[in-house]
Amino acid sequence: MTTPRPVLVVDFGAQYAQLIARRVREARVYSEIVPHSMPVAEMLAKNPAAIILSGGPSSVYEAGAPQVDAALFQSDVPVFGICYGFQAMALALGGTVSKTGLREFGGTKIEVADEAGCLLGGWSTGQDVWMSHGDSVSAAPQGFAVTASSPGAPVAAFEDLVGRRAGVQFHPEVAHTRNGQQVLERFLYEIAGIEPTWTMGNVLDDQVALIRAQVGDAQVICGLSGGVDSAVAAALVHRAVGDQLTCVFVDHGLLRAGEAEQVEQDYVAATGIKLKVVDAEERFLTALAGVTDPEQKRKIIGREFIRVFEVAAREIAASGDVRFLVQGTLYPDVVESGGGTGTANIKSHHNVGGLPDDLQFALVEPLRTLFKDEVRALGAALDLPEAMVWRHPFPGPGLAIRIIGEVTRDRLDVLRAADLIAREELTAAGLDRDVWQFPVVLLADVRSVGVQGDGRTYGHPVVLRPVSSEDAMTADWSRLPYDLLAKISTRITNEVPEVNRVVLDVTSKPPGTIEWE
Repeated sequence: MTTPRPVLVVDFGAQYAQLIARRVREARVYSEIVPHSMPVAEMLAKNPAAIILSGGPSSVYEAGAPQVDAALFQSDVPVFGICYGFQAMALALGGTVSKTGLREFGGTKIEVADEAGCLLGGWSTGQDVWMSHGDSVSAAPQGFAVTASSPGAPVAAFEDLVGRRAGVQFHPEVAHTRNGQQVLERFLYEIAGIEPTWTMGNVLDDQVALIRAQVGDAQVICGLSGGVDSAVAAALVHRAVGDQLTCVFVDHGLLRAGEAEQVEQDYVAATGIKLKVVDAEERFLTALAGVTDPEQKRKIIGREFIRVFEVAAREIAASGDVRFLVQGTLYPDVVESGGGTGTANIKSHHNVGGLPDDLQFALVEPLRTLFKDEVRALGAALDLPEAMVWRHPFPGPGLAIRIIGEVTRDRLDVLRAADLIAREELTAAGLDRDVWQFPVVLLADVRSVGVQGDGRTYGHPVVLRPVSSEDAMTADWSRLPYDLLAKISTRITNEVPEVNRVVLDVTSKPPGTIEWE
């Protein structure tokens, strides 16, 4: 194992906790997330190089609100507090937290002190940062220098270089905070004294070792969906255990045009992985018949996937005991399914919330703590073809959750045709990598009046949902050229007779999710 001493990110219930860990990794420093409920002794037993206290939704004065054990500060481990973690840290060290009467949410300008210290040194005053707080630190603990303030936060940043402790009220981990990454790196490099030596090669080596230790000499199966997540997860497990892995491609009839062929031909040729193909389209469509609720769709698809895997496993078992199932679960899936400490259940993902209780396999989830861009980097380190590494994210339930209403074979055909046109035109415009994801949604239970060939039509609308993102935790709609949108719209309404209207979704995430269901 090559894993260095970790930077522990203590999760106080904010969805940004993993984003903090990701930013630390971008600084080439290894990080792990731990729950705020973990005793300090257990944290210190991990021999951390530093500890970062994340934000959270609570007020430090609420009954039952998580607190920072003062025992943490009796160690010599460097500590950095962010937002709620900043306030909890100040309180534990003898500072004062109070309501100023002026909450700050979103973009805020902070005034940087003349003696800006290490974190903010060289910053001009009036810096743009991202705030999200009601309470504020009104007095810093003894020994701390106050280096910034804002209208709603008398103490917006402080530091104690002797004790190697610092904190900020704002969120340096989000892209909206100007120079935010620099703040994190100054803490890591200059205050904590950590060398930036961790790379994606370390992830590969560590995961290979962990997978070998977990699996031993047992047989493993993996469901290939055609997406980058399952492709990278399978390639990583194959690197670890070789022919102990058999991939199962379940053609559930919910894929986009050309994707089945890509899995059956291109991926096998690139990796040499053993592949078993199961044609289960009829089974999935039968199970989905009459179902319109999106949560129910996801759970049905998750259940049927596992049942198909169980059948495939029995057929594969002749060559050995199949005890493990590989999942391409990513951290955003876990967070949105309520898997983060204190986070809300936004929607079930078929590889997180849709698994049946009587699952017969132990899970191997080598990507569970990674974001999509890290998965792509890992895929490149595994020498996967570029076309696979940079494929747009595609949900496990497939087109079923891009059809608003019942899923039928005819509706799938309509959506596939419209989706293919959108993808073809985006590629032709050279904008594939400028767009994170480009769902095309069929409003199957909605019809609108149109006119084609001087006659009245009563067809379906489709929604174009191009989004830009770094990590799928937040996203904004992509400002595609009008000429491109017009070409996509014209082709869809001309070439897909069931569709007579094309609309554009201009909602960010939040408040909307990337997928409609």
